[in-house]
Amino acid sequence: MTTALQRSDLSELFTHWAFDPYQALQIVIAVVLIVIGAWALRKLVRWLLTILGHRKFLPTQLIEAARRAASTLIILVAILLVLKSLGVSAKVLWSAMTGFLAVAAVAFFAAWSVLSNTFCALLLLTTRPFRVGDYIEVLESGEKPGLRGRVTAIHLIYTTLTENEPGPANSVLQVPNSLFF
Repeated sequence: MTTALQRSDLSELFTHWAFDPYQALQIVIAVVLIVIGAWALRKLVRWLLTILGHRKFLPTQLIEAARRAASTLIILVAILLVLKSLGVSAKVLWSAMTGFLAVAAVAFFAAWSVLSNTFCALLLLTTRPFRVGDYIEVLESGEKPGLRGRVTAIHLIYTTLTENEPGPANSVLQVPNSLFF
């Protein structure tokens, strides 16, 4: 048998789950205002940067980079404000963001040599300091001889050199692309 005291305890328990339409309306209004404010601020910043570009106060590349950085920052702040207005704790957001950044930093550090060699391969293919068939020498330091040979292939991670040593066998070297820059 349920007593009146037990029923009042249950009603207090479920009042936290109750849906208040006025509170929901306030949240929707806050989200809409945040989105409109972010959109307007983004347009204003882009307009100001365009004016600075037309008046030649800043170089074109810097204007474009500043536009992207400002837009990204405004969007991120708007997302954080919307989440905060929806009731997401700032501590939870901060913990999630720092955890994600830590994992990304470890992954980036682990893949650094591969990314470096891949980027250097793109530089080799676009700047063309040498081509397949050229004879090159990679110096270790100013006086010591380094690696040398004929370029037989340029891959994403390494460049293949063939040494023409006197004798019956030629040596094949796979040199990481990052050694060329």
